[in-house]
Amino acid sequence: MEESLPAFAEKPTTLLSKLGPGLITGAADDDPSGIATYSQAGAQFGFGLLWTVIFTYPLMVGIQIVSARIGVVTGHGLATNIRRHYSKTLLYAIVMLLLLANIINIAADIAAMGDALRLVIGGPAHVYAIGFGALSAVLQVMIPYTRYVRILKWMTLALLAYVVTVFVVRVPWATVAVGLITFPHLPWKAAYVTTIVAVFGTTISPYLFFWQSSQEVENLRAIPDARALKYAPAEAKASLDRIKVDTYIGMGFSNAVAFAIMLTFAVTLHLHGITDISSSAQAAEALRPIAGEFAFTLFSLGIIGTGLLAIPVLAGSAAYAMAGTFEWKNSLQDKPAVAPRFYAIIVLATLLGVALIYAPIDPIKALYWSAVINGVVSIPIMAVMLLMAARHDVMGALTISRRLKILGWLCTSVMALAVACMFALA
Repeated sequence: MEESLPAFAEKPTTLLSKLGPGLITGAADDDPSGIATYSQAGAQFGFGLLWTVIFTYPLMVGIQIVSARIGVVTGHGLATNIRRHYSKTLLYAIVMLLLLANIINIAADIAAMGDALRLVIGGPAHVYAIGFGALSAVLQVMIPYTRYVRILKWMTLALLAYVVTVFVVRVPWATVAVGLITFPHLPWKAAYVTTIVAVFGTTISPYLFFWQSSQEVENLRAIPDARALKYAPAEAKASLDRIKVDTYIGMGFSNAVAFAIMLTFAVTLHLHGITDISSSAQAAEALRPIAGEFAFTLFSLGIIGTGLLAIPVLAGSAAYAMAGTFEWKNSLQDKPAVAPRFYAIIVLATLLGVALIYAPIDPIKALYWSAVINGVVSIPIMAVMLLMAARHDVMGALTISRRLKILGWLCTSVMALAVACMFALA
């Protein structure tokens, strides 16, 4: 069970010291399954969906700041707060769908990493996939949070591979600028709207809410004699300012990479008539004859790096959600013997992801619809978060501002509208 934390002072002095949960959360958003979604969007619709990445940035920032504030102000993750203040039936439904979507994402990410390594060095992709799954589980179980989070922070540099790729291919920037402002003139058919929902569901995902909120709690735990801001409001300014910087940069990094991936495939595959991409590994392979060996290698290695970053976030967010729901001890700072059920969920989610690779289902369809599930599930989660963050009995004197409320409800409304349009056109 998450415990109330015993005064909290946080005075980061450098930009790097201000980066943590927000940066890691944003980088983990560009996992191999996300790469596949962005690649497909660029290949299928060219510049026609680039606007989604820019449009979602302020919405993503707003809702992630809300999730982070809930964690640092209350001293508890999202699941614990929902259990304490709302219907358990709602919580169970949310957490079960989150767990399902996360396991599918883990499977897709591990498979993509195995395929990417096979493309680069040859050999059996499934063996590599098992190795990546085992490595990720062992690192989370064996390395304490304060050390592991530093590893994750530096692993975000893997995403720079996709920014570099843009400069390897030829980009007609004038045409790109036109594409950014012509989206209302495109045919709003089922495939287009469903892809928008998939992009939104990949960009604004429930597991990111649970992860960033719980990481703020972990940061509190890592500071001796720290307590939640609700009980130390005089210390709030430094912490909340740090969260803003961290989240603005983290989400900006995430969306810049998503834009780079979508743009890369719009100017390569789409312009060459290749409009169907079913996985990030296939995207890398299709890139090779058009963009060259260097772009192919960068893209492939980026898949492996982002996967190693994303799998811990996917498995960890599932574990935080389950532990908060059932009042289990949970912290990556604890040893496995102290929080056995928490670590068991991390290992189990990763192992189920590995096992799903061998299941007789279409992994690409499962991946695509997991993004759609994320889009659907995010709506009630965001609504509950916003209601909770405005309650004085939950947040004390540190309820969210009107600006955050507007951004949060706009994000929720946009996602709800996109999902409604998808079902109407189905």
